[in-house]
Amino acid sequence: MSEDLMRAALNAAERGWHVFPLRPGTKRPALHGEAACLHTGPCVGGHRKWEDRATTDPDRIRAAWSRAPFNVGIATGPSGLLVVDLDVPKDKGSSDAPDGAASFKALCERTGQPVPRTRTIRTAGGGTHLYFTAPAAVRLHNTAGTLAPLVDTRAWGGYVVAAGSTVDGARYETVGPALLRPLPGWLMTLLVPPHPVNRPPVAVPVAGRRRPYVDAALSQEMAAVTTAREGQRNATLLRAGRALGRFVASGDLTRAEVESALQGAGESAGLTVAECRSTLRSALDWSIAHNKTSREAA
Repeated sequence: MSEDLMRAALNAAERGWHVFPLRPGTKRPALHGEAACLHTGPCVGGHRKWEDRATTDPDRIRAAWSRAPFNVGIATGPSGLLVVDLDVPKDKGSSDAPDGAASFKALCERTGQPVPRTRTIRTAGGGTHLYFTAPAAVRLHNTAGTLAPLVDTRAWGGYVVAAGSTVDGARYETVGPALLRPLPGWLMTLLVPPHPVNRPPVAVPVAGRRRPYVDAALSQEMAAVTTAREGQRNATLLRAGRALGRFVASGDLTRAEVESALQGAGESAGLTVAECRSTLRSALDWSIAHNKTSREAA
């Protein structure tokens, strides 16, 4: 088992893919988290996450996988990969619900494109991973349901479980085409966020008759989203939407004002239009309902 997994890690590294250990039998990284970091060894200059520590060095791989039968994680960003994750419905009883493969096929049909053939991995959960080489000219990030329901993508900030790994007794296996293809241009167009030079600057709201702290909160949340670091942008936008939703519930701001301000901030930070809209809709719906309920209870 350990030898097979070590071989899987080395095979991935030979392709130039950066690997790191996952806990045996799971999808979770085996490396320590920031809270437990002792700032020694690789982290002597500051905590290094799994994406920073993923490697193609065969000596490091042999040393790591000789300790335990770790599953193999591939850090997609450093590996120059964009992986399309076609998932299956979590509710196994919903036999009529389309899975990610069906949703992706429908997307291809709507855009007049054939379903791309590339390196394909069957996941332990019955889904599919489609591997593509990522374009060098643009830095793509993860998406969740942006393209279609149950269709996610993994790039910078993400990872996938490599073929040869086993989760819940099921194995990740290569199926169908083994040749790795470049990301199709039409698919890249759907994933690339607007370029910063083409985006209008985010306008800071002008104080009107609202209470000063409302304008201050709006400006503060916009700034937080605009300056959020990679890997934290969507979470920051979600928090901002929830924070400002209480002012919509109280009538101090309109929903349109909040959506317009945070949509612009999110796009300026590098999120796609669809990602911003989806996150803001979820955040504001939750916050408005929660704050209205709280006031009614009071």
